[in-house]
Amino acid sequence: MSSFLKKTLSGIKVAHHKNTKDCETVVMPIPQKVSLPMLQHMGAPCEPLVKVNDTVCVGQLIGSSDKFMSAPIHSSVSGRVAAIEEFINPLGVRTQSAVIETDGEQRVDPSVKAPVVTNKEEFLAAIKASGLIGLGGAGFPTHIKLNPPKPEQVDTLVINGAECEPYITTDYREFMENGEEVLEGIGHVARYLELKYVKIGIEDNKPEAIAKMKELCAGHEGYEVVALKSSYPQGAEKVLVYETTGRVIREGQLPADAGVIVMNVSSVGFVARYLKTGMPLVTKRITVDGTAVAEPKNVVVPVGTHISDVMEFCGGYKKEPKLILMGGPMTGIAVYDDAFPVIKNNNAILAFDEEFINIEPETPCIRCGRCVQACPFDLMPAALEKAYKAKDVDALKALKVNLCMECGCCSYVCPAKRNLAFTNRMAKKFLRENTSK
Repeated sequence: MSSFLKKTLSGIKVAHHKNTKDCETVVMPIPQKVSLPMLQHMGAPCEPLVKVNDTVCVGQLIGSSDKFMSAPIHSSVSGRVAAIEEFINPLGVRTQSAVIETDGEQRVDPSVKAPVVTNKEEFLAAIKASGLIGLGGAGFPTHIKLNPPKPEQVDTLVINGAECEPYITTDYREFMENGEEVLEGIGHVARYLELKYVKIGIEDNKPEAIAKMKELCAGHEGYEVVALKSSYPQGAEKVLVYETTGRVIREGQLPADAGVIVMNVSSVGFVARYLKTGMPLVTKRITVDGTAVAEPKNVVVPVGTHISDVMEFCGGYKKEPKLILMGGPMTGIAVYDDAFPVIKNNNAILAFDEEFINIEPETPCIRCGRCVQACPFDLMPAALEKAYKAKDVDALKALKVNLCMECGCCSYVCPAKRNLAFTNRMAKKFLRENTSK
């Protein structure tokens, strides 16, 4: 589709607060213990493969599942399994967690070795064994994403480097610090999946990353770096695909239905490193920032590191935190204390003080229409709220609630401070429960 024929999708302007964009990534020392939940991805949880008092090494497989939608869990440290305990994640989902007391030696498991990959089947098997999931937030197992039902219909790889959420700069640092590996990972995916085109989407407020990737992509036929307008939610999958390719992912469809596979920039960078070393996904780069953080940084931490330990490494709290988020301020998940561990798809830990948080009470809708204007898909959040409260299944279907990606634009612009995005989440859950009977 020619760019001049494309509709400009709605969205909102948010303060970027990219305070750590020039902070080169630092590696955090190994903490005294880590907690590794058996559910760090979309789909079925893993079953622990270790028991209390077992000795484990870095990269050792400690959790697995025979379910289709799952991803294996590996130890991020060497040490002793101190407990296998129940873990309740911030969304209230119960699973098991392996608590490992570290020995500081970081002994690597003998199983860790570069995989032999010569064809698509071996490539997909290697990706599954690596434990890779979507690192941009959703946590979809990557080996499933890379193996769509009709691969012959897929011709394009879209790399998500938009990073439109305020504060977060981990993807930007991946471009700037590991651009060559990003390109290498892209090459592996494109080659083994036989994809003709590559679109690398980066917001235009990151000119250094755009320039670097254009230079690296020079001479690669079918590769294009697309400078996206700087607005939220450019990094949302449906928006990104449309803005980079002009293709539309319709209600109920996946990107593959539009001929596209979408991967986060950090995910493809990991692919390159894994194929060279065989080290599974056991570390994570996160942005640590917010008004309560003493020393904002980009930090590589072992998966399972407790937020409290991350904060201590970043100088502790300079003010009492009243809100701690795993992820960005638009779509992140609030946690009730800092004992939660960093998991694979965390890309930020943000902590804010009471003065920064100004939670105003909801008031009645004034029918201003700002939520409709802000929605990238022209949904009608106020009407959806009314339909949900009335438990009107037919109205929710007609109003296309399942198109909502819960980006939060509607809640952000609402002068009545109504939590419209959360209502849409509940409405989608209600619709699923009442159409499957």
